[in-house]
Amino acid sequence: MRTSTLTKPIVLLSIALLSTVLFFAFFFENKPYSSLSSSPSSSDTMARTFVLWLHGLGDSGPANEPIKSLFKSPEFMNTKWLFPSAPPNPVSCNYGMVMPSWFDIRELPLTAGSPNDESSVLEAVKNVHAIIDKEIAGGIKPENLYICGFSQGGALTLASVLLYPKTLGGGAVFSGWVPFNSSIINQFTKDAIKTPILWSHGIDDKTVLFEAGQAALPFLQQAAVTCEFKAYPDLGHSISNEELQYLESWIKQRMQSSSSSS
Repeated sequence: MRTSTLTKPIVLLSIALLSTVLFFAFFFENKPYSSLSSSPSSSDTMARTFVLWLHGLGDSGPANEPIKSLFKSPEFMNTKWLFPSAPPNPVSCNYGMVMPSWFDIRELPLTAGSPNDESSVLEAVKNVHAIIDKEIAGGIKPENLYICGFSQGGALTLASVLLYPKTLGGGAVFSGWVPFNSSIINQFTKDAIKTPILWSHGIDDKTVLFEAGQAALPFLQQAAVTCEFKAYPDLGHSISNEELQYLESWIKQRMQSSSSSS
């Protein structure tokens, strides 16, 4: 028999997952979800840009794949997308329940002062870096590679970008947080801190509180990282169409800058 203390974190997780499901149900009602494939398509072999999307706690990569159909600009015709799924792991904030999770989370809701499990974050970063290395080895230029993520995936996006030794096209964090302490700034290379960050956060987020997102600003300023922070009124722990439309224009602008400088 479960005690009543279990209710709060599990309910918060359920709300987070439900908000993602409702978003996709609204925008992709008549579009079937595509599954991940290990073999590259013909468009992948011609890709000039790569976008890696990291999902939130308890979610999956395939469930997020419809996001790419919102990016209708011609600049994205030769873009390769990848939506990996997190491995099953026990999660402390849900009393050890095993679920898809990039790294351990100790408490929900997350505040500006929530504790981090840096060791598991750094292990997850290694896996993301392996994906990046593979794409670069396959011909994608680092400046044409973008990492995006929601919630836990957003925190992992930030960590992966800042700890990668090269300058990437950009990192986009949605409703995320800084998953390590400021002492790690010493490990950021001069090229890593040149990667621009887009941070989007709902003011009404009750799972990763808005204050947790705002806490990234002094951290990134201390690290000399450029960050554009966008607050969305009346948005909870979810991704809005408005946020994704802005992400499209943000990436497109950097695609054009990269193209003109090459």
